[in-house]
Amino acid sequence: MGVKAVALHAPRDLRLGTLQPPRPGVGEVVIRVGMAGLCGTDYGIWTGERPVAYPRVLGHEFTGHVAAIGPSVTRVRVGDRVVIEPNYSCGACALCREGNRNLCLARTAVGIDVDGCFAELVRVPERCCWPAPPAVVDDDLLMTEPLAVVVRAVARAGVRAGESAAVVGAGTLGLLALQVLRAAGARVLVVSRSARRFDLARDLGADTTHVIAEGGLEAAARTFSGREGVAAVVETAGAAEAVTHALALVRPGGRVVLTGLPHAPTSVAFFGVVRREVSIVGSMIYQDEFPEAMRLVAAGAVRTRPLVTHRFGLDGLGEAFAAHARPDSIKVAVRVTG
Repeated sequence: MGVKAVALHAPRDLRLGTLQPPRPGVGEVVIRVGMAGLCGTDYGIWTGERPVAYPRVLGHEFTGHVAAIGPSVTRVRVGDRVVIEPNYSCGACALCREGNRNLCLARTAVGIDVDGCFAELVRVPERCCWPAPPAVVDDDLLMTEPLAVVVRAVARAGVRAGESAAVVGAGTLGLLALQVLRAAGARVLVVSRSARRFDLARDLGADTTHVIAEGGLEAAARTFSGREGVAAVVETAGAAEAVTHALALVRPGGRVVLTGLPHAPTSVAFFGVVRREVSIVGSMIYQDEFPEAMRLVAAGAVRTRPLVTHRFGLDGLGEAFAAHARPDSIKVAVRVTG
């Protein structure tokens, strides 16, 4: 019996059909996908901006149940409810051996390099499976993957309780980063190109907000922090100019963490970076942040459900991609099975 799946055959060419059921190999498991999330990476692949080998089943943010296990699998059993970490390293290169598996140059991304979760069944390595907290429903665990991204970013910012911090961008990552910073005890300023999501940002814990287009970022940061700027900035916007915005907000001796993966070059006035001794670090996906991400959700410190603005079934995946581009969209959820 075939497995229902939606595959991308060319840019914007999604086709609902059936595939052969995946069989787990050594150290692999098959997951029956419950809930899946659609993100900007998926959208970029759908439009053709990011090429992949066709046909490809997209999707990498998901929860589900273990449907089958292969030889040598010991960490999970059939029936276990799990959240999937959709990036896995080679485990053998120098970067992996020294503990930097998130930087592995041979890293495999589910839904990009191999088929992903916009299908009833998907095969992944056992090490990608994290046990879902029993008391937390799939709807609340849907954003564990992007949440793990910002958990790492906030940790790399070294934020301490009582410090002032800023988040650049009010999309999914920005609204999650805001909550992680609040959980760390920081006071948080959220800046964005639009005030459209500021009511939600304040509801999720932002102390104040500022529209970038209005200018005065330095003044806003000084007023908010009561100092020369904020102690730490987490950039989540992924736009080249967001780096400049982050540097305008941070105070001398402060820290800027970049997570947004801008693909366009950006012009940075490095005199100010040196003169103010600002630390700029990148933060690439995650290493072992999934448990902490789920703990924050289980504890109620991070609320993910208010970020879900649209819901579709697998049959409506084309509509889901269209919804992602709407101004009112934050996170699009896809119910695959169940």
